[in-house]
Amino acid sequence: MFGVVFPDHTFPLDATAFAQVAPASWLLDLSTLSLPSAPRSAVVFLLPPAAAALPPGKAVAVYYQAAANRPFAFLGALGPARPSATFQLPEAGDEPEPPAGPAKLGVAVEDAAALPSPPDEQRAERVALRVGENLFNFMQSFCAADGGKLVVPTDILDRWFRKFQERAKKDPTYLKSFDF
Repeated sequence: MFGVVFPDHTFPLDATAFAQVAPASWLLDLSTLSLPSAPRSAVVFLLPPAAAALPPGKAVAVYYQAAANRPFAFLGALGPARPSATFQLPEAGDEPEPPAGPAKLGVAVEDAAALPSPPDEQRAERVALRVGENLFNFMQSFCAADGGKLVVPTDILDRWFRKFQERAKKDPTYLKSFDF
């Protein structure tokens, strides 16, 4: 039905590498793979017959648990329109306690409408919001008040974009500051 590849770590693994934990849910314990280091990404894919057989309104949700004492994180979903995807795997970190136990990759057939937005979409929205706030603050420094309206020079967007590009060129970490 599905498979996974951990780039630079494994050959493709099919569903037989996973343990079925419920009628429509499977888990892969990464400690069973004898990997030299923790993978940073996973490519999860549906095999063509499975993608075609997926009932309408259903999706294959992909989850990752960085350590046994960490919650599962939703990575995204697959379906006929998106039969494969590369997912960045979150690190375990050490909050509030050190990570313990093996990492696990989970796959489950679920209602597509009930799934949350993928983390990449959420991240893009946060970055767009922060960039918009940066532009608004820049515009406020040039504005004049006119009955509750912002009155700014006509070339304000060009000025802001030049400043934005210059800062990004000077400081490679500047763009990362727009992510939460």
